Amino acid sequence: MTHRTYLSLAIPLIISTITTPLLGAVDTAVVGQLPDPAYIGGVAVGTMIFNTMYWLFGFLRVSTSGFAAQAHGAQDAKQCFLYLVRPFLIALVIGVIFIIFQWPIKYIALTLINPDEKVMTFTDEYFSIRIWGAPFTLANYVVLGWLMGMSRVKISLFLQVFMNLLNVVLDLLFVNILHQDVKGVAAATLIAEVTAFLVGMYIVLKSSNLRLSDISNSELWNVGEFKKMVAVNRDLFIRTICLLTVFNLFTARGASFGTEILAANAVLIQIHYMMAYFFDGFANASSILVGKAVGANDETLYKRTLSLSSQWAIISPLFMMLIYILFKDSIIPVFTKNQEVIELASSYSIWITIFPLAASFGLILYGVFTGATETGPIRNSMLISLAVYIAFLLIFIPVFHNHGLWLAFIIFSLGRSLFLAMYVPRLNRTLFRK
Repeated sequence: MTHRTYLSLAIPLIISTITTPLLGAVDTAVVGQLPDPAYIGGVAVGTMIFNTMYWLFGFLRVSTSGFAAQAHGAQDAKQCFLYLVRPFLIALVIGVIFIIFQWPIKYIALTLINPDEKVMTFTDEYFSIRIWGAPFTLANYVVLGWLMGMSRVKISLFLQVFMNLLNVVLDLLFVNILHQDVKGVAAATLIAEVTAFLVGMYIVLKSSNLRLSDISNSELWNVGEFKKMVAVNRDLFIRTICLLTVFNLFTARGASFGTEILAANAVLIQIHYMMAYFFDGFANASSILVGKAVGANDETLYKRTLSLSSQWAIISPLFMMLIYILFKDSIIPVFTKNQEVIELASSYSIWITIFPLAASFGLILYGVFTGATETGPIRNSMLISLAVYIAFLLIFIPVFHNHGLWLAFIIFSLGRSLFLAMYVPRLNRTLFRK
């Protein structure tokens, strides 16, 4: 396998993953043109609630991709189909639970965030419409993960771009022409999510010759397979909880330094997210190829994938750092027009410059381990990194203030890379001895 083959997978996946944060961003941008700032506040708070809810269950895409890639590598059509159906059922159940418990979820979220009364009203409107898309959104995770695992990368990219473009068009229609404000923004996102699900399911059913009637109950509800799937999803869920803890602590401690620093940190964190999603494209490519290698029992493909993953974990952050250094003065003002916030963000931007080098191995090797469905090391490395992060927050913030907060975050990112890399030799020894 060559660099060209690896990049032919990675580049569409990079484009696909970078579109992920755009759904909420588009909603916020469109409603931000309305005269009352409470509109943008309501949509921003609502988007944050849904991002948190869905991020917790992002493992549905990641684990589905790993299992499907392994079955695809083994050329087992029935297992490929089963690795779609099982998580699909889980996604629907979780989505229905979200709908059933929408009122306590909304109440708890608004109590914790505690926005002013007008923003709360608009958040309520946004949430009450968009919540009905929960089963479809989570099912979309499964569909996208399965298509990626089956190496249908261009189709998965098409689905992501299609959903975002449809959302943009409907946002403009409902808000600018029909004057539906927050309700229109929520309805646009809901319709985009449901439509993407229907198109995705059509593509999936056309891609497989199997139907549910071809699967026996004993095959579908295989206890051993469900235990394996639950174990992988549990580990990835714990990883996500750790990440949420890191960012919540980061935001809370940043808020203690004042509104301007909080805003500057928020701008830099958004830039960090774009960098992280860029690495996620490489991680997804590695996951697909490692899954194929494990399924086909092809140790040569696995070693070559690991080698390419490691090489791009060195090349890509250097490229990213260079781009940021050259264009940071143009990038930061995209996120804010407030001159004080721009100057503060620039003064702390050294940490964003360092971030790609600290985080690249952890983010890309994550794909190697998920493709092998060996998620225990991911869980363990994240728990250790979180403990280190909390310790350094306590040490550095009293001395270096906001610089100390960013230093602790960079050490956390570096810890993710180092602690996960420590498990690679064991993965090499054990992976093909099962």
